[in-house]
Amino acid sequence: MKKALHGVSVLHSNAVTQLRIAHETGFTALELLPEHLFRYLEHGGTLERYKALMRQYEIEISCMNALKGIGCHQPEARQQLLAQAEKICHAAQQLDCPVVQIMALNEIDALSAEQRSQVLTENISQIARIGQRYGIKFQIEVVAFTPFNSLKQGLAIIEAVGADNVGVVIDFWHLYAGGDTQPEEVAALDPAVIYGVHFCDGRRLMPGEKWDERVQRDYQPGEGEVDLASWVAAVKASGYDGVWCPELLSPTHWEDDLWQIARDSMSSLDAWTR
Repeated sequence: MKKALHGVSVLHSNAVTQLRIAHETGFTALELLPEHLFRYLEHGGTLERYKALMRQYEIEISCMNALKGIGCHQPEARQQLLAQAEKICHAAQQLDCPVVQIMALNEIDALSAEQRSQVLTENISQIARIGQRYGIKFQIEVVAFTPFNSLKQGLAIIEAVGADNVGVVIDFWHLYAGGDTQPEEVAALDPAVIYGVHFCDGRRLMPGEKWDERVQRDYQPGEGEVDLASWVAAVKASGYDGVWCPELLSPTHWEDDLWQIARDSMSSLDAWTR
């Protein structure tokens, strides 16, 4: 098992500090947010210098998270999406990062199921071809608060795309809160289609409540509703033995000491996966 610190867990930090935090708290990898990397580059940093820091801290970049809005379907928005895919893939290649996460957000809300499938298949096919030029794979994260929110939907799109560099990430909260995926479905997966695991907690939407990840996910592992033991067991039953990344999307805990956030992330992952 490879353990990666998630950049969103230490959101109020920068890309350089995250390498040091990961190294000093026992991680061997970092799931890096493109906005953190590109902010570093925009203010004088270089990919070469960042790669040297990766070597110094003995931290690899396991995933860049994420290329968002993959359901963009207006011509200009789609071109912007593909340009961003090029930009992220180039950076990932330079940092020896094998995987980029992709996700649809609310740009697909008004589409019918048939339109959604067509748009996502077309866009992901183009994104996959970009990734093939750079040697990059893509993990689809289905998102609980969108119509594209179940493992079955993700697998159907992967089959329709038919590319060998597209898989899924098993995100415990998104799959649980989306409400249409059971741990048994994860256990039955071919591990080759799983590119990553997000170990996280939270709760489902309450009656009359609006979706807000910073509310429904404002929980440390063990504080929310997710049956962590069942999801961990399901991933292990699949035979997957790749990157596990504890993800803390919690405004409450973001105010903790950054190193303590990382230590807590590591200890909770160890406690539930041993």
